[in-house]
Amino acid sequence: MNVPAESNLRSEYQPILITGVTGFVGMEVMARFLQRSRRHIFALIRAHNDADADQRLRAVLATAFGDPDAHPGRVTAVAADIERPDLGLDPGRLDELAEQVDRVLHAAASVSFELGLSESRGINVRGTQHMLAFADRARQRGGLERFTYVSTAYVAGTYRGEFSEQDYDMGQGFRNPYERSKWESEGNVRAASDRLPVQIARPSIIVGEQASGWTTAFNVMYGPIGGLSAGVYRAFPLDRRAPLDVVPIDYVADALFELCSAGPNGTFHLVAGDRATTTGHVVRMTVERFHQPRPWIVPLAVYRALYPLLRRAVRGRRRLALEHTQVFIPYLNIGVRFQDHLTRARLEPAGVRLLPLDDYFARLLDFAVAADWGKRPFP
Repeated sequence: MNVPAESNLRSEYQPILITGVTGFVGMEVMARFLQRSRRHIFALIRAHNDADADQRLRAVLATAFGDPDAHPGRVTAVAADIERPDLGLDPGRLDELAEQVDRVLHAAASVSFELGLSESRGINVRGTQHMLAFADRARQRGGLERFTYVSTAYVAGTYRGEFSEQDYDMGQGFRNPYERSKWESEGNVRAASDRLPVQIARPSIIVGEQASGWTTAFNVMYGPIGGLSAGVYRAFPLDRRAPLDVVPIDYVADALFELCSAGPNGTFHLVAGDRATTTGHVVRMTVERFHQPRPWIVPLAVYRALYPLLRRAVRGRRRLALEHTQVFIPYLNIGVRFQDHLTRARLEPAGVRLLPLDDYFARLLDFAVAADWGKRPFP
């Protein structure tokens, strides 16, 4: 019988600190640590006090497991604010956390495409700088095994061509403040890798689970698809052959659990890569599923000129759907393809694999309809 080394035993039971558990990705990663590990979890949650943080945590557990009391005693909610120095905690509490945890998974972020750059930088850049400062404290006081940062594949911005795990500054521009702030934040994390055990994960567009279609986040791709399902687009701006890189939440969360637990450090693309579909194919599947006529496909510049007329042609909920999706339209005309050969070589032997979108797209649509595109949430 092989007996694990003492350090491995200690690591197996040491707590992990996770930010962003009230968000889709953070919630799903926390659920996996509860189900698949023996670690205690410290969940940093923005709240006035620990009691309020615990109430928010109970709501997350109810969403993830259908039971606010699931996994009793396994998670401690810590009221904190990553936008403030020392996370808004007193030095004693900060040191207590730093001495206990050996891993930090930083998933908290603003994912809004509509915030200004200053607001986006507040949580995405300044918040990450404060988490890096905490990681430094953990390294000095208790020993830090890993700092896992959830970035985005869209740090690639407007770059066209192949974008690998090693690529970062390619002279790209950015479509919105979200992309720029995440690129700047990742740059700070990369710079810290000379002193910290840094791991960067870059998901692409995240959708629901492969098996059920379940999601709590009806954004990015869901907006245009919802509009297509309701026939709100008389004209639609896209390059039919443009890649649309989509990954299900279970693949992302499984990958983050595996990478954060076992390493190695480095940068990983949680993407469809060379298995990505195209925008034209997704439009065709959607209009066929909802028996809608295919919209007139036009260049983006033509669509922008036509938009005032298109908006006046619809009313009520259909107009709201049209207006809501405008910030996502640029993602239907992307010229970048993400490489993930290094990531797949690490994850596939561990059983973390990705199905083609065609295999589960119908389930995404069925769940979206059942949930009324997020207006009727299901745990």
